[in-house]
Amino acid sequence: MQIPSTEEWKFTDVRFFPIFREYAKRLNIVETINTMVDSNMDLSPGDAALAMIMDTLSGRTPLYRLEEAFNGLDSELILGVPISPDQLNDNNLGRAMDKLFEAGTNKIFSQISQNAIGCFKLDTGNHHFDTTSFSVYGDYDHPGADLKITYGYSKDKRPDLKQFMVSMLCVDRNIPIIGKTQDGNSSDKTLNNELLSNISAHLAQYGFTPGASIYVADSAFVTAANLAEAERNNLRFLSRLPANFNECKNAISRAVSADEWQDIGELAESKSVKRPAAAYRSFDTTVTIEDTAYRAIVFHSSSNDKRRQKRVDRMLKSSHDKLKKIVKESIPQSFKCRPDAQRTCGILNQSAGKSLHKIKTEVVEAPKYDRGRPQKGKERQPKHIEYEVNVTIEEDPAKVEKLRLEAGCFVLITNVPAQDHEKAWTGEKLLRLYKEQDGIEKNFGFLKDPAIVNAIFLKKPERVEALGLILLLSLLLWRLVERDLKLYVKNTGNLLPGWDKRMTKSPTAFMMTTKFLNVLVITAGKQRQLAKPLNDIQLQYIKALGISQKCFSEP
Repeated sequence: MQIPSTEEWKFTDVRFFPIFREYAKRLNIVETINTMVDSNMDLSPGDAALAMIMDTLSGRTPLYRLEEAFNGLDSELILGVPISPDQLNDNNLGRAMDKLFEAGTNKIFSQISQNAIGCFKLDTGNHHFDTTSFSVYGDYDHPGADLKITYGYSKDKRPDLKQFMVSMLCVDRNIPIIGKTQDGNSSDKTLNNELLSNISAHLAQYGFTPGASIYVADSAFVTAANLAEAERNNLRFLSRLPANFNECKNAISRAVSADEWQDIGELAESKSVKRPAAAYRSFDTTVTIEDTAYRAIVFHSSSNDKRRQKRVDRMLKSSHDKLKKIVKESIPQSFKCRPDAQRTCGILNQSAGKSLHKIKTEVVEAPKYDRGRPQKGKERQPKHIEYEVNVTIEEDPAKVEKLRLEAGCFVLITNVPAQDHEKAWTGEKLLRLYKEQDGIEKNFGFLKDPAIVNAIFLKKPERVEALGLILLLSLLLWRLVERDLKLYVKNTGNLLPGWDKRMTKSPTAFMMTTKFLNVLVITAGKQRQLAKPLNDIQLQYIKALGISQKCFSEP
């Protein structure tokens, strides 16, 4: 590259943007949006959406400052087309978001997620569903709006703020393929039912049938209506049986009493220095809900839920205090005869029958003497003999052990048989599948990260819904990058540089972004080149992602 004069040089920090631009290109995001959204704006809705996606992935600038954020950046290298920063003003972005809403945010995301399934060959065998809430500031009094931003059960612990919900269905552990903004007062149980009612149509879009996959959801799924809907749609499911169901308590009690556990062992792939990995064991049984029998697998974890163990401690204290009060009220200072004392001992032992404690009693003689000192040289003789009861309250080891064992158990409910189409679905396999639900929880953590989503001040519910689309597309890109990094390590056995210059077998997208800070590009006219070559760590990452380093110099 020949640069005529150093005065024409322009240095731009492009960071990791070209990598995400390449992934956006693979998903055909800009072209898909421009095809589906009718617009005559100079700034195409696809380019506007990509600019907001890049802004989100870089830490999020408020929309009204996006023009300022892109000032001095190489928009052609970052977005693929030359866009003047003043085109990214809040009026243009607002109109673009209105156009996205009019075209249907769900339709747009559905099409792009189908692009992802085909391009990245995603494993669509199992689906994970969950919801979360987003708190907003402002009145949002728009009674006719499709999206009702209102008060509801806040998962952010902010009942003082209005909110909207986001529901998400993921495949391949944490890749979102269905995402939707929902009313702020929506119930998880209702949203599960809404998706289940249309599950056949949803899944048909992606080329597979409900009977060939497993729908994984949290305990909010388990209602009579949802179970019936799953049956009607021939949908195989896996969920956690709520602890407040009597069938859950009965299943755990049967497992503990039978004591015929199947050892599973540890499932954690990485070891923690601070906390030992949990070891699991399982017990297969059945439960009946609304006259229908379901398979239930009881699991016991060695790292018992601390909250549950504290509840057991509270129960033990309550049991002890209750017995202590009964003893105090039942026993006078002494008894006139032994039979009365023994009769009281029997009553006390009966009182402890259903308690978590045992009462040990002992009747002892209590001599009563006349007042005054005995005469010198004479042995003091009792006036008469009374009887006292000594009481010791102790924990019942068998009952307490059973209770603590039950406290360390939880139950998964499913209609997947142990043997299905020559494929064994053991307790261990189902537990591993359910634990992948944490992938969708991490997705919500990504969306709610203050660095990603600052306080939402959009004035119209329609634009909030459009922002939901931007966030979901940002998440889709983020997770696809992360998936490819992990697959590279798995398929090649080559570890990637992680934190503190240590090699890791679990690279993340965030880890990748930290390796591409301060990537400077020199621009002179239409020519670009890196100010200095990519280092070895950066080259390892773009190799893992299948990206050429030319993406840092060629739009």
